Amino acid sequence: MNYFCCMDSQRQQKIGRLLQKELSDILLRSEDFKHAMITVTRVNITPDLAYARVYLSVFTTQEKENIVGKIELHNREIRFQLGQRIRHQVRIIPELQFINDDTLDYLENIDNLLKQ
Repeated sequence: MNYFCCMDSQRQQKIGRLLQKELSDILLRSEDFKHAMITVTRVNITPDLAYARVYLSVFTTQEKENIVGKIELHNREIRFQLGQRIRHQVRIIPELQFINDDTLDYLENIDNLLKQ
């Protein structure tokens, strides 16, 4: 069953923006990912605020899937750090699922095709 609805409530949007900001900062400060430029492009959260899909855009590296996989391996530590930061603002720290956002690659490919 798909719990990620296309119509987010105001609360979901607010928590999504908070998660996006905090996760961006966590990944920026992480020693494990210093060699790659990682951007959290968006966060979709379920209505019960228990699960979040985190879309990542990875620049300046050819191993995008490897970076996202490595982030997924560090999921527990990232979630713990997130919990330390937002524990006074939410009751439940959502389970995180990291997904490679290839939207920019797709747009670049279309741009190259149009130039030909």
